[in-house]
Amino acid sequence: MLSERYFGGPILTMEPGPRPEGVLVSGGRIVAVGTNEELKALDPKARAVDLAGRTLLPAFLDPHGHLSAVASTISLAQMGTAESFSQIEKALGDFRTERRVPAGEWVVGNGYDHNLLVEGAHPTRQVLDAALPENPCLITHASGHMGVANTEALRRMGITAATPDPAGGKIGREEDGTPNGYLEENAFIRLAAGFVPRPTAEEALDDLRAAQEKYLSQGYVLAQDGMTGKAEYALLAAGARAGLPLDVVGYADLRNAPELAKEPPVGRFSMGGYKIFLDGSPQGWTAWMSRPYEGEADYAGYPAWTDEQVTAFLSLALGEGRQILAHCNGDAAAEQYLRCFAAARQRMGAGDTHRPVMIHAQLVRRDQLERMGRFSMIPSFFAAHIWYWGDTHWKNFGPERASHISPLKWAQELGLPFTMHQDSPVIEPNVLESVWCAVNRVTRKGRKLGCGLAVTAETALKAFTIHAAYQYFMESERGSIAPGKRADFVLLDADPTAVEPMKIRDIQVLETIKDGVSVYRK
Repeated sequence: MLSERYFGGPILTMEPGPRPEGVLVSGGRIVAVGTNEELKALDPKARAVDLAGRTLLPAFLDPHGHLSAVASTISLAQMGTAESFSQIEKALGDFRTERRVPAGEWVVGNGYDHNLLVEGAHPTRQVLDAALPENPCLITHASGHMGVANTEALRRMGITAATPDPAGGKIGREEDGTPNGYLEENAFIRLAAGFVPRPTAEEALDDLRAAQEKYLSQGYVLAQDGMTGKAEYALLAAGARAGLPLDVVGYADLRNAPELAKEPPVGRFSMGGYKIFLDGSPQGWTAWMSRPYEGEADYAGYPAWTDEQVTAFLSLALGEGRQILAHCNGDAAAEQYLRCFAAARQRMGAGDTHRPVMIHAQLVRRDQLERMGRFSMIPSFFAAHIWYWGDTHWKNFGPERASHISPLKWAQELGLPFTMHQDSPVIEPNVLESVWCAVNRVTRKGRKLGCGLAVTAETALKAFTIHAAYQYFMESERGSIAPGKRADFVLLDADPTAVEPMKIRDIQVLETIKDGVSVYRK
């Protein structure tokens, strides 16, 4: 059996104790770690792999993202860099020309952020009409919680002045009640669903392949599909049958497709439990807060569900012994999750073995983190918010609350094995950028945001390795470099724990190794 001995560079095991000089691998498993002499004695014939100064870590595991959505947005009009309405118009017009989209066919865009536009507002149907007068058009906000449709798209969706706002959603309107194109939360997620044409099975599989390659290039060997419906399940299962290399864990849409949680594994694709949304986006003013947004008398966002509904959802998951992930950005949503989880646990007589996860936990309070520990609940932070939307949070919530977003240090002090994520396709699945954000806590405008809540690079890396493995109940198999575990590694061109903190984001992934086999090389 082929064996290899890695040596010659920093080795970050994510295990306690001193760093080893080398790692011995055989048959896709880690055999031993130790000094070079010890490993040579164990297997004199092992192939020597000189790291030549490169840094070896456990490969990364994605604690939360939407792989199927990454795939579905790869072939869309990209507008994440747009800084004005005119640039959105240009991106859409260029896309239609380059793709030769005929009149009457849909044009779909992804990734605009009103917070970054000079107008400081969402575009309207008229803006999209100017770019695409002969095509239905729908564009998605970077958060994924809202979007804008043009006039023809609204017509095809059947959204008119007489259409009521759905529960947990909002239709933007002009003074006379005519929809202005803006669709928020359930108005976007539910009312717009099903109208945009899907790619062919072959095209979708090609997009999924490209999405997986993107994750592998960032050092990930496992990605999450954090809201799996029937269409997403079919695509991911097809990818697994086609032999795509990435391990994928899906979480069934608890409201619309709960039966998927019971599906058996298909190759490298398996179901991990359930997912629900409890509120919206802090940068989109839809996160549910216990105190009003800055400058507002009483508006504090809103919930997606009542307590009775949330308790019923959680009771179902606990009754089946399945893990549940709940999207909570605002502290009121976090409070509802804790309140309803306690009620469901009492109702079902459940213990603390399910490892429930609070996704995003942007504005969670310290007292709430303390209570999460009683339920073995894991906070999974979207720490890159500090850079991408920290200045927006400063404006929306004021200095005190904004400085406490993604409170990683609190979680560490309380002994919570927190994870971090990029919520892709909201942002790129770039681990080193997230580590940089967690260590430096600096915004786009250079504002230091809650420096006392920063953590070290090694602590941040654990959020994507050993702690992520714990979240997935995989800590005996993955997440650290230790004997018996899978030989999943990532090679970096520098040691994140040794470089100047502001340079962490510049570190490059050079190679990704999965089960002892190289699956990506820069």
